[in-house]
Amino acid sequence: MRVLVVYCHPRADSFCAVLRDAVVTSLQSRGHAVDLVDLYAEGFNPALSAEERRRYHTEGDNLIGIEDHVARLRAAEALVLVHPTWWYGMPAMLKGWFDRVWVPGVAFSLGPGAIRPGLPNIRRLAVVTTYGSPRWLLLAIGNPDRKLIGRGIRRLCARGCRLEWLSLTRMDRRTRAECEAFRDRVAAHFSRW
Repeated sequence: MRVLVVYCHPRADSFCAVLRDAVVTSLQSRGHAVDLVDLYAEGFNPALSAEERRRYHTEGDNLIGIEDHVARLRAAEALVLVHPTWWYGMPAMLKGWFDRVWVPGVAFSLGPGAIRPGLPNIRRLAVVTTYGSPRWLLLAIGNPDRKLIGRGIRRLCARGCRLEWLSLTRMDRRTRAECEAFRDRVAAHFSRW
């Protein structure tokens, strides 16, 4: 399977980098073709410019400057997002990747009365993330990040794909052993793909 792994963290020595490596190594050990996008390392510009917004709904023209990202997304059969959750959502860099790359004609098409999904090639969508918050707080506020991915992005762009969510809460209070156990859980999960 062709798996696009999108990694988003500004620090190369972060725990998210450890999780990214566990995902990539496990997928490769199963024979999957892994395409890794490291948004910070490649200097991805998350800001949607005025010109990009002007041509946003003009299919074809809206691909200018993002052709490589679009080709990689269209080639993928699965998508894995590895990132921390900050302020109950994905980092701005990752949100900007969705804003700039998941455009009409790629991730969806606007039709009369309905939005048609545009990424039927994506059969699996997985999120590997960490939270500073405890689980009870996430439940109390309604898991906004899961709703965005599960109810919005998945349904509108790759309806019917399987969603998998692996998360570690209370990240800032975890022991080394607890972090290693989560890393091992992530590795085991993707070694079963």
